[in-house]
Amino acid sequence: MPVETAELDQLQKDYKAAVETWITAIRKEEALASTEHSVADIDHWEEAADEQERAGDAVKEAKQRYKEAKQRYEDALREKFFNF
Repeated sequence: MPVETAELDQLQKDYKAAVETWITAIRKEEALASTEHSVADIDHWEEAADEQERAGDAVKEAKQRYKEAKQRYEDALREKFFNF
């Protein structure tokens, strides 16, 4: 089943949103790594690191979905224009 351009556009939008979430999580972790050295700050920093890791995993999943859809789209175009 060929992927529609609208579906590819949505996947790209979802991927970009996941990347932005990841960037925000990275910046939060970096900011917490630059604070005072207290037990509470370390706890917040570790929580931010976990959040950043989860966001990174979401980006990888979104990227994989996008790549798969893109491949289906390219295959459909080859079939349409070149019959293979």
